[in-house]
Amino acid sequence: MYLIAFLGGLLTVLSPCILPVVPFLFAGAHRSRSSILLTLGGMTLTFALISSLAVVSSEWVIQASNSGRHIALIVMALFALSLISARIGDWLARPFVWLGNRLDPDAQKKAGPLGSLMIGVATGLLWAPCAGPILGVILTGAMLQGANAQTSLLLLAYGAGSALSLGTLIFAGRGLVNRLKPSIPFTAWLRRGAGVAVLAAAAVISTGTDKTLLAGTSSEGVARVEKSVLENVPKVLDFLVSKVRADSLMDDSKGAMPSLAGAVQWLNSPELSAESLRGKVVLVDFWTYDCINCQHSLPYVKDWAKKYEKDGLVVIGVHTPEYGYERIIDNVREQVRKLGITYPVAIDNNYAIWRNFDNQYWPAHYLIDAKGQVRFSHFGEGRYEAQEQVIRQLLEEAKAPAA
Repeated sequence: MYLIAFLGGLLTVLSPCILPVVPFLFAGAHRSRSSILLTLGGMTLTFALISSLAVVSSEWVIQASNSGRHIALIVMALFALSLISARIGDWLARPFVWLGNRLDPDAQKKAGPLGSLMIGVATGLLWAPCAGPILGVILTGAMLQGANAQTSLLLLAYGAGSALSLGTLIFAGRGLVNRLKPSIPFTAWLRRGAGVAVLAAAAVISTGTDKTLLAGTSSEGVARVEKSVLENVPKVLDFLVSKVRADSLMDDSKGAMPSLAGAVQWLNSPELSAESLRGKVVLVDFWTYDCINCQHSLPYVKDWAKKYEKDGLVVIGVHTPEYGYERIIDNVREQVRKLGITYPVAIDNNYAIWRNFDNQYWPAHYLIDAKGQVRFSHFGEGRYEAQEQVIRQLLEEAKAPAA
């Protein structure tokens, strides 16, 4: 189980969601081996802690998570300035030097370990990996079982896998630079360039531009590999939630549409129920606004909502948060507006609808026919033409006279 989580972390280096934090990590490649390991360790521990706390719906936890991201962005901006200017770097290092000397009078007068650890913590606060099948299953298990030591250890294993893959790349790049033996002026310019890259990355994340840029990428390949790993180790799924299901269209029903009860609030619509939707073809889309995979599928969902509304299709977005800051309703409302979503959105902060559907993925699509029966499900990105074909088929069935 922990091995699967670790392998999932290893695969994150291949997904686009890692790109925004890469400058933060590679900018410190010139540091000592121990400093790099401290940074990676800080990132891993912080990611595991923040993700574990994401299952807690307490207001203070949500606000602390949101504030932590803002503080992390400030730390990264200061780190960037220290790389660009040696004078600023010396000034920023003074508090760490003082603290280090207080803790260890024999410590060398440099920011060293404390600075490296802080960069790792800040990176862990800002890192939001793509919710592929493996991470999705881990977080689902966490939400269903609540915060516990086992969930935290699984997240720690996932973070450790990511740290190993990133660390391998960082040390490889560090070795290459050392072999080139650059001159002092070149090294100074390289350091300043890294500072500019870090500052740019912090600006991109703070403005949300990273999501716009990553929306044009795809992680389908990585998701397929993760799904293959999960499907070949069924004990993992039996332990965490239920067996991973492949998408399929069934002539017979998969069962009645589960309840939509439990949302803390509805946007763009009064509360809807399975009973009130009888006679309509319904697409239920489980998503969360900071999920890159969800953003890739969202244009198709919006297009179907607009294209087939007059034919009787009702699209319902179920916003189930992956991270703490996605629980803040004002954040969700703002993102719904920015993304141009006009169909009903249920804010499923307590995972009530998620549990009703026994869902496991972001994004996940469920198609319900006019009789209220679930006829199709698809998990992750892709197969958009096939999904649209099912929508058309169910709409045609709804128009056909009863036998």
